[in-house]
Amino acid sequence: MSSQPLPVILIDDEHHIRMAAGQTLELAGYDLITLEKAEPTLQKVNEDWPGVVVSDINLPGMDGLELMRQVQAIDPDLPVILITGHGDISMAVGAIRDGAYDFIEKPFASELLLDVVRRALDKRSLTLENRRLRDEVEAQNVPGPRIIGNTQAIRSLRQLSRSVADMPADILIQAETGCGKDLLARYLHEHGKRRDHNFVAINCGAVPENLIESELFGHEAGAFTDAKAQRIGKFEHANGGTLFLDEIESMPMALQIKLLRVLEERAIERLGSNDVIPLDLRVIAATKLDLKAEAEAGRFREDLYYRLNVVRLDIPPLRERREDIALLFQHFALVASSLYNREIPQLSAERMHSLMMHDWPGNVRELRNLAERYVLLGEGCTFDFDNRPITSDDQADNMTLPEQVERFEKMLIHTELGRHGGSIKDTLESLGVPRKTLYDKMKKYGLDKNDYKQ
Repeated sequence: MSSQPLPVILIDDEHHIRMAAGQTLELAGYDLITLEKAEPTLQKVNEDWPGVVVSDINLPGMDGLELMRQVQAIDPDLPVILITGHGDISMAVGAIRDGAYDFIEKPFASELLLDVVRRALDKRSLTLENRRLRDEVEAQNVPGPRIIGNTQAIRSLRQLSRSVADMPADILIQAETGCGKDLLARYLHEHGKRRDHNFVAINCGAVPENLIESELFGHEAGAFTDAKAQRIGKFEHANGGTLFLDEIESMPMALQIKLLRVLEERAIERLGSNDVIPLDLRVIAATKLDLKAEAEAGRFREDLYYRLNVVRLDIPPLRERREDIALLFQHFALVASSLYNREIPQLSAERMHSLMMHDWPGNVRELRNLAERYVLLGEGCTFDFDNRPITSDDQADNMTLPEQVERFEKMLIHTELGRHGGSIKDTLESLGVPRKTLYDKMKKYGLDKNDYKQ
């Protein structure tokens, strides 16, 4: 059961029934809402609502059967428990056939009500969990880049990224070097409705200042010296799709003003032309710096910062999601194995521990480079940090011994599930533990074998 009280809506026009049944449900710890009429229920439930509805059939206005039909129109899987005082067996059978979760006849014992409600809530929780997992699987199976990881920070990033993928707002991605800002930008493009149009990336720090305006806006023949032919700029090439501006903090101040105008007007003029070209595109900007601090220091336009910062996605550095290291290493090793046609050497627990303890200043890029070298060189691959003193890990320093043991245990199970592609049988053999022990540990640490399937 959830740590938060689960909601139950109880509807009955008889005061003594509401009082008695309501007291039973409240004493059982449920978040109870009591109503005399059915109609207000429809404003309180939706397809994500985690509770159940308990309703008398005979009500003033909308009766219980009509309420059930309307609730099913909102979410066919939302449990509705019906109550009647008439003992009509044919009505009970008909209601269950039409989708009622269960049927209780007045007068009823408190234990019966609690049992039916508990089972209905268990079913509701399972339904919502299955939907969440199905959504995650579908999102991961869409062609294109994947956001790999099982830590809460990465789960939240995946969920937020999917929710904004089709929004028209521009997006700012902030993360340290090597965290995968370009991958996240491609993920947003590939998982949104613009996926069939161009994804155009430009590194604002890699293009010379005297060329970047022409790169972005394009130019007409003769617009400047050496402009011998018309050129379509990145903005125009990305029309209908996505323009990714990496290292946006490197964009010259003069060009930031023009970018702000494009973002507000959604139109450009090529250099040397007076023709306005309308644009339908999303702009995703990425930075490794704190743009707000840069704006306050006068190194970045404040108005452009606020225009870009409508939706902001932060990618946590690898040292803040160490539990994902084993899964990421396995993923990159599999990619390298396929690329180089080499077997993946088994990684010892000691070396995996050293991966977990490293601070990864180069983040995911550094980890990927190491995984590729390990596939090519095997145990002969030198981990540059193998013989270094382990740097202080503030999180580990504040952990008790049992907490550190649990962290290491979770890492080992992570590693083996990843190495065996989520196979429980192979993971059991490699860890040498009983099946029930493994399942109990996986449940404890929130590990799902489906997350490791390649």
